[in-house]
Amino acid sequence: MTLTIAPRGQWLMGHMPQFQADALDFLTHAYRLGDIVRFRFGPFPLYVMNSPQAIHEVLVSKAASFYKSRGTKGVLKPLLGTGLFTSDGEFWRGQRKLVSPAFHTKRIARYAQIMVGFASAQADTWRDGAEIDTESEMAEITMHIIAKAGFDSDVTGDEHELRGAVEEALSVADENFNTLLRWPYWIPTAKNRRFLRAIARLDTLIQRVINDRRAGRTGADIDDKGDALSMLLAAVHDEDGRGMTDKQLRDEIMTLFGAGHETTAKALTWAWYVLSQHADIQARLHDELDTVLGGRMPTMDDLPSLPYLDRFLKEVLRIYPPAWVTTRDAIEPVDVLGVPLKRSAIVIINIYGVHRDPAIYPDPLRFDPDRWTPEFERSLPKGAYLPFGSGPRVCVGNAFAQMEAKLVLAVLAQRFTLRLRPGHTVEPEDRFTLRPKFGLPMIVHKRGSDLAQR
Repeated sequence: MTLTIAPRGQWLMGHMPQFQADALDFLTHAYRLGDIVRFRFGPFPLYVMNSPQAIHEVLVSKAASFYKSRGTKGVLKPLLGTGLFTSDGEFWRGQRKLVSPAFHTKRIARYAQIMVGFASAQADTWRDGAEIDTESEMAEITMHIIAKAGFDSDVTGDEHELRGAVEEALSVADENFNTLLRWPYWIPTAKNRRFLRAIARLDTLIQRVINDRRAGRTGADIDDKGDALSMLLAAVHDEDGRGMTDKQLRDEIMTLFGAGHETTAKALTWAWYVLSQHADIQARLHDELDTVLGGRMPTMDDLPSLPYLDRFLKEVLRIYPPAWVTTRDAIEPVDVLGVPLKRSAIVIINIYGVHRDPAIYPDPLRFDPDRWTPEFERSLPKGAYLPFGSGPRVCVGNAFAQMEAKLVLAVLAQRFTLRLRPGHTVEPEDRFTLRPKFGLPMIVHKRGSDLAQR
């Protein structure tokens, strides 16, 4: 495997201005240059991993040689603390062991009814012929779901404060995600003050939930409300029997709330856009839902009987992966496919690029759920499909997220067709998650109405 040196960048900042101007275009261009490409960001070398083999080495077979990048942690730690997304090493391993049982298959089965209930309640607010902000609507559903499934909280009472604080904090993190030169959060700029105020509100709300739950325990026993927080409160380290501190609980709840709510909402948003652009695919999805469900609410047990929905979602996550990139820092000298990386080398995993590789996905820009046959999936190289990451740091909630997306779509697509506002431009934007740059305004059409048939 040979290393490709990228063409010379700007004399002082190297290739940083290109990345900041349009990271998706930068990664698309990088993918064409070779399997591993070295760029320069200011004085620092940066390696973009494009081939599935290189990606697999970094994320799986040599994962112990890499930590989450300092840049990503610098943006997200003030919001997520030292939760699973931002921690490393022995601390991360201990937390992963404590958090994982909350997302066991038997545990998440309890959440299916919650997902269906909130999707149905949101659908009841939609009116035939009305315009909705699809991104906001999907975020509202996923926020309700993660609050109830995560810590048995119905956010209706605190909805304005909770949702406003989450959106404010995430919007600032979004702006900073690809801004490599930014003011530290402790400098009191107007943006930083908004960010820190939002985090303070979130801390107050989450601490209130933790205090109430601890106050309701009987001795050492935790009242299991069927949510993730019950599992986190009951979890103890094998070595000494210690449970999580309030700070650790806060960070894991915030990680679930921030990462879990945001990524699934964006996947659902892109799913509606795709359906609005492909009448044939939408018709096949409707046919499957009508045949299997017949108008009733879906359950977790229905999902194996909805294979087209499964293939459709896989293709959405291929072309529009909410987690479009991930980054690592080498913590020791390491070779990746024979290319030597020094300690502290910055690595970008080009998820957006590998998902659009024509050698792996023929006609990669064509949206084709039918490509996802069992034979095709078996033929995929390791490291070629990464909507939830890979290796020891694969998303702990990936089964939860997939079930949530499928059930929400099954509820809503049975009842409605969404049409893109005429003349509206849609293009992906590289923020913390992949999102429609100009939003996604859509017109609601109740299925079976005259409008939906036009």
